[in-house]
Amino acid sequence: MMAKNRQAYVIRVTLNGSKPPIWRKLAVPSDITLGELHEVIQIVMGWTNGHLHHFILPGKAAGRMRGERYFVTKVTPWGDPTEMEGEDEEAITLGELCPKVKSKLIYEYDFGDGWEHTIEVQKIFEPESGVEYPVCLCGKKACPPEDCGGVWGYYELLDTIADPDSDDHEDMVEWLGEKFDPDAFDLEEVNAVLAEWRKG
Repeated sequence: MMAKNRQAYVIRVTLNGSKPPIWRKLAVPSDITLGELHEVIQIVMGWTNGHLHHFILPGKAAGRMRGERYFVTKVTPWGDPTEMEGEDEEAITLGELCPKVKSKLIYEYDFGDGWEHTIEVQKIFEPESGVEYPVCLCGKKACPPEDCGGVWGYYELLDTIADPDSDDHEDMVEWLGEKFDPDAFDLEEVNAVLAEWRKG
């Protein structure tokens, strides 16, 4: 349950560089911490939380590394402490960092593959009675497989598995381990996992 002074946010999470866009729209409480938001993004996108991540609040000056703030996890997915430089993601909320509609954050997952996502606030509203947040509202396209080489590696993988004559076709199909549908997105399944997450 959300307290009376809390608001709800509709945010869109888009995987940068994906064409057509791979995205999810969800409603979250304004007081969700960035650490909690990381867990929610992992669920709604379809990642497996097997890599490090951070959030970036873009600076007002032009270009990267100009006034940006970094928010990091202090613990690895395996429970070990990290030495990442930045502010503690558990000590700040989405509402504090993104107080207005059109506010944006960057979320990067897996620094090797560099899965960078843009989080944009699309709506701020009074929470609806009887609705438990966070909840996924809609989305498009499947999450890429982990460790496939980032966005460009992902599209190369799709080309390879779609071409039986490719030299790497059989190896890539075997590597995936199952039939992969890049258009698949199951909203009901995602919300079932979110419901379990809300229970703790």
